[in-house]
Amino acid sequence: MDALEAIVTRRSLRAWEDRPISGPLLRQTLAAAMQAPSAGNAQPWHFVIVEEAERLGELVRAFHPGGDLGRPPAAVVVCGDPTLEKFQGFWPLDCAAATENLLLAAHALGLGAVWVAAYPIAEREQKLRAMLGIPAHVVPFAFVPLGWPAESKPGEDRYQEARVHRGRWGRLALVA
Repeated sequence: MDALEAIVTRRSLRAWEDRPISGPLLRQTLAAAMQAPSAGNAQPWHFVIVEEAERLGELVRAFHPGGDLGRPPAAVVVCGDPTLEKFQGFWPLDCAAATENLLLAAHALGLGAVWVAAYPIAEREQKLRAMLGIPAHVVPFAFVPLGWPAESKPGEDRYQEARVHRGRWGRLALVA
């Protein structure tokens, strides 16, 4: 799958087959996440892999009590470490880029995933910090359940000409 196809066809999935993800496959998704751009190339991220069924169940219940996240075989918690950033305040942008890379890599490798925000919701950050032993100076940014998809969603063209401006605001781009 090429990059453009991955971008257009990736969807947030919440239904999983009951089979584990291999270590090498998890490593590939994390390696892709770590290829993300970051301000000053600071790479102010950490990743917590969760594969224990009981712990995953606790996380899913904590973030979606209604159970709409299913039973993923794994999850990655993307964390930001402000002490590693070179330019103050940019770590959330860096972690967002890493999370998107993780989602696209998972999709390209045949996995499904969904981005569940932790940051900037203090209660969610505190839950993850407490449940996973994340140090106080590190900020839980996103909870990303992933696994082999037990559902599929079609890609869609989301391009909106009215949201593209050329040269200045209000002048439509009319890009052909």
